[in-house]
Amino acid sequence: MVDANRAQRLVILGTGGTIAGRASQAGDNVGYVAGQVSVADLVAAVPALAGLPLTVEQVAQVDSKDMGLPVWQALVRQLSVHLNDPTVPAVVVTHGTDTLEETAFVLQQVLQPRKPVVLTCAMRPASALAPDGPQNISDAVAVARQATGGGVVVVCAGQVHSARDVAKVHTYQLNAFDSGDAGPLACVEEGEVRSFRPWGTAPDQTSSDVLTRFMAADVLPRVELVTSHADADGSVVRALLAQAAPSRPLRGIVVAATGNGTVHQSLTEALNEARAGGVRVVLASRCARGRVVPHAGLAFDHSQGLSPVKARLALALELLAS
Repeated sequence: MVDANRAQRLVILGTGGTIAGRASQAGDNVGYVAGQVSVADLVAAVPALAGLPLTVEQVAQVDSKDMGLPVWQALVRQLSVHLNDPTVPAVVVTHGTDTLEETAFVLQQVLQPRKPVVLTCAMRPASALAPDGPQNISDAVAVARQATGGGVVVVCAGQVHSARDVAKVHTYQLNAFDSGDAGPLACVEEGEVRSFRPWGTAPDQTSSDVLTRFMAADVLPRVELVTSHADADGSVVRALLAQAAPSRPLRGIVVAATGNGTVHQSLTEALNEARAGGVRVVLASRCARGRVVPHAGLAFDHSQGLSPVKARLALALELLAS
């Protein structure tokens, strides 16, 4: 997959996260503060990038647990500038792990980039005795330089994941991301990308209306996430309905359902009340693998195979465009 991208200028955007974290002691991999090291310093610490034509910019410096619309808009704004530059073949973004899958999904849905956008991260802070960030950045740049098509992907622990499928599945291990039933798109071996299945094809057209509305929004349409579980009732849903502010009404609810989209009877009753009041209800599964398989007995719309957190974003973006 090696092509002319190798000779062009890459852009690396920083948003903070563990990869930019710092602890008071080098042996501390959990008691750190995220978003302390600049992306310029992170890049300078990767020997494999020395001499490459790079543009490095700090878009934000946040712990990704606090990620939200303002940072996404700033990131989309800078990505749009660079992706429209004919001298830039791809963009790499450093990001925290906690909401990485959500940011990747939002960027894919809003931008649908024809060029590669490669998100990467770290499970250990930059101050660790053996940080994983430098290798992940090096691998992300390798993917950006060798990719032959567009779209948003995530690179971590030597694996390449699609924005749609990727999910954080471990709290501590370095290989914390997985793509479920689909599996990773590729892996990086000593700076070379080995593909497992076709990837990198982006849609022919971006949705300019979605992009315009997304960039103009003060907030996303309110879509809440609730979970079905043993002994569940409808109190959370009814509280959401009762407390919805006129300035930001409840527009949707995504249910992290048990199994193949099953929902506790008491919760179902409250969700039916919400739907009768004009609130969209979508079912995803709380299971780590599989999806809600459509069938006649489903009480509500299903999430088209998306995880609960991505289904929430997909519904918010759909409501934003309507």
